[in-house]
Amino acid sequence: MTHRSAAASLSALALALVAPAAPALADNHAATTTAPQATADLPTLVSQVTIPYQQFELANGLTVLVHEDRKAPIVNVTVWYNVGSKDEPEGKTGFAHLFEHLMFNGSENAPDDYFKYLAEMGATDYNGTTWFDRTNYFQTVPRPALERALWLESDRMGYLLGAVTQGKLDNQRGVVQNEKRQGDNEPGGLVFYDVLKTLFPDGHPYQHEAIGSMADLDSASMEDVKAWFTDNYGPNNATLVIAGDISAAEAKPLVEKYFGSIKRGPVNDPAQADVPTLKEPVRKTFKDQVAATSVTRYWAVEGITGKDRIALDVGASILGGLASSRLDNVLVRDEQLAVSVSAGNSAFHRIGILQVEATAKAGVDLAVLEKRMDEVVAKLIAEGPTEDEVRRAVTSNLARTIRGLEQVGGFTGKAQTLAEGEVLAGDPAFYSREFEALSKLTPADVKAALGRWMTRPAMTVVLEPGARDATYEEAASVAAEGENASERDRAAETITVSVERPKPPIDTIAQLDFPDVQRAVLANGMKVTYARRTAVPATYVAMAFNAGGAADPEGKTGLDGLTLSLFDEGTKNLTSQQIAEAGERLGASISVGGGDDRSTFTLSALTANLAPSLDLMRQIMREPAFNPDDLERVRNQTITGLRQAMKSPQGIAQLTMTPELFGSTSPYGRVPTVESVSSITRDDLIAHKDRWIRPDNGEVFVISDKPLAEIVTALNAAFGDWTPPATPKGTKQFADNAGTNGNRIILVNRPNSPQSFIYGAQITPLDAGDPAFVAFGSANKSLGGDFLARLNMNLRETKGWSYGVRGGAQARENAVVYSISGGVQADRTGDSLAEMLRETKEFLTTKGVTAEELERNVAADVGSLPGRFETSPAVLGAMQSNALFGRPDNYQETLASIYTAQTPASLDAIARASIDADKFVWVVVGDASVVRAQLEPLGLPIEQREMEGE
Repeated sequence: MTHRSAAASLSALALALVAPAAPALADNHAATTTAPQATADLPTLVSQVTIPYQQFELANGLTVLVHEDRKAPIVNVTVWYNVGSKDEPEGKTGFAHLFEHLMFNGSENAPDDYFKYLAEMGATDYNGTTWFDRTNYFQTVPRPALERALWLESDRMGYLLGAVTQGKLDNQRGVVQNEKRQGDNEPGGLVFYDVLKTLFPDGHPYQHEAIGSMADLDSASMEDVKAWFTDNYGPNNATLVIAGDISAAEAKPLVEKYFGSIKRGPVNDPAQADVPTLKEPVRKTFKDQVAATSVTRYWAVEGITGKDRIALDVGASILGGLASSRLDNVLVRDEQLAVSVSAGNSAFHRIGILQVEATAKAGVDLAVLEKRMDEVVAKLIAEGPTEDEVRRAVTSNLARTIRGLEQVGGFTGKAQTLAEGEVLAGDPAFYSREFEALSKLTPADVKAALGRWMTRPAMTVVLEPGARDATYEEAASVAAEGENASERDRAAETITVSVERPKPPIDTIAQLDFPDVQRAVLANGMKVTYARRTAVPATYVAMAFNAGGAADPEGKTGLDGLTLSLFDEGTKNLTSQQIAEAGERLGASISVGGGDDRSTFTLSALTANLAPSLDLMRQIMREPAFNPDDLERVRNQTITGLRQAMKSPQGIAQLTMTPELFGSTSPYGRVPTVESVSSITRDDLIAHKDRWIRPDNGEVFVISDKPLAEIVTALNAAFGDWTPPATPKGTKQFADNAGTNGNRIILVNRPNSPQSFIYGAQITPLDAGDPAFVAFGSANKSLGGDFLARLNMNLRETKGWSYGVRGGAQARENAVVYSISGGVQADRTGDSLAEMLRETKEFLTTKGVTAEELERNVAADVGSLPGRFETSPAVLGAMQSNALFGRPDNYQETLASIYTAQTPASLDAIARASIDADKFVWVVVGDASVVRAQLEPLGLPIEQREMEGE
């Protein structure tokens, strides 16, 4: 199984090693056979967590933070507004989030959808989010586009209201309601509403989710929306962070130029909120489309600046967050009462929510599981954690942060870290205070914090398999007859411009400087592909083997996945618990996973601990034990996961589609079943390992701040003497795809679904290693490839029937599939599929790529290249893809010239040669009693299936 954020303590304590009961599959190696020990100390790691910044404030109150990072010609622009759902008055739930959507729909001087302007800039890592405490917007742009990004953010901050129309409001109301349906439609999707209502009393700011209620969204008026903007979106209620290829001296005049004239507004005093305690324990039971019963305890605790918050974070990690956690060790590994466990502390501005969860193994009495879970919790509260547990949890946190410091933007990069500290804690360097506290944390601190909070009455939620309550709060538009209430007529909209603010030009193009790729060969003949990145002291090693799901033998589908899951569950000398603890001490994460074509072991290590981290990787890869008890435990987890996939809309669609496309006998067409996974034996695992996971069937990819020569030395120490077994190497047999014909619908009945999931797919003649694949991707940006593509702009931004629809190519080594998918409101399922078909047919015949689309998409594709490969994991993935598809080492640097040479005619030609609107197989997952009558007028054959089945 993949480790849960494995990384941890630097304690020098030795492990008491317990050899697995079953014979180990060992090879002879002179290296250590015990758990590797860390060579870096905790203070050294803490010293590596730093985000230097300069701060200034404009006369209008805008707080500005600038962080300089010259590793790439990119800059992140982030704005945090000091307002979230906790600040919404009664009857206006969902307003902060609804307004976040409206702020993407254009401002007075940028009247089109903001995604158009983001594309013109070549932006990456862009989004906007709303949560209890804040609303934020962020984008990473090439350095030459920085002024454009500042112009764009300042226009929606200061000059928005003239562009807000009733049509936009009605449309985004529908989009948000479909976002709500999409979350509600997931198994267990309705539970958290009740959790908040129970933990927090009436009138408490945290009693409702940011998505709001259908009724409150229905009631939102133009007057409400404008008042919300005026009250909450002034510059003196915002923090701007600029992080990347820029200094504070360069940034300040630009910020003054674009934001300085915006008038002050009211300052939101964030809603005060006490941390409530339940008067007595509360227990509620829910039924839903879940594969196994779970039990979860919830407590309301202190917020982000609370004195116990960090101790609670660490306590939750020790309890159920680390791969070596106590609940994992007792409930999952030792006693096998649960298939999964978790614990975590979510810290918000005023409050936090601490939770502990266990999902029962099939046949286990819930009362027995619950009793043991409570006993594990009680023991930790009574005795406290060990010093080693605390150090492992702390190092886990530090290691993740160090690796994350490579990214300036995104959801968790340096810009967001500074903004969060300023807005929620009044200190951009709050992260530094947190790590200072972490480094001094003691077991007594954790024990005391757990005792103060986890001994209070808890809310218990039991979620068990069964039919969901059929009642569902729908939007008024669903019950109304007549026209679509959320449809937007852009031609009828009138925009008032209060101040003319010309769009600044983008005069130059930032060039991608992809790292130079170097090559070497290990002593055993394994090829090494290497690139050096020095932004953070981290090393990434991926060993990829030509296996994957396509290597599964017929009748044993799921063998590759199950085998990979067992590698880190025990070795010749280490139990799974000891493997987890060793990784945490080293600050290392070793993930094991596979796709259709490759099986990959990936190490993320702190470079200071590289040698012992590689030795741990060696033991996992070369000495797996495949213990019978571990096999049965992981098999149960796999089967539960498979059964859960059969309950979720996307999982049902994927499992249904795959054999229809390729045929059930194709290596790509086989899907794991409960029967196939149940039939796999330990001998099957050993045979699979010997045929596929071997040095003559794999290659090594490395990104590191250390030079190649040092990396090769370290790799040879761990793997240089690894030789293939006598067993013949595995081979795959790909015949012509034997899937069935398209132009038909498979309707999978999923009762009580407020939304339907539509998934259409076909096999294309494309080859992912051919230049035509790039051209097809460019052509598809007009049809389905991004937010601005026709499918999404129609079904989301015009009709308001969906939260999002996309179309895209999925590349395999021996096949490329094109698919269209999205969730749509149940009462518009037939209309939505009709629109998908119409848009596709028109794109492939009379309405091909336009000159405007081409210009925008070329700008986006070329401009985004530096941002796409900002981080080491992104470069590592690119190198692996180049190898898989036979691309040259400089492939990424050739893309700009390929994009700029494209024409509408050349893109139309490749699109029309690659896909056919009449060859889609359509899978629709929804409530057949609602959906079938809508689909019949389309004139396509409909095969209805039920969800049941293994």
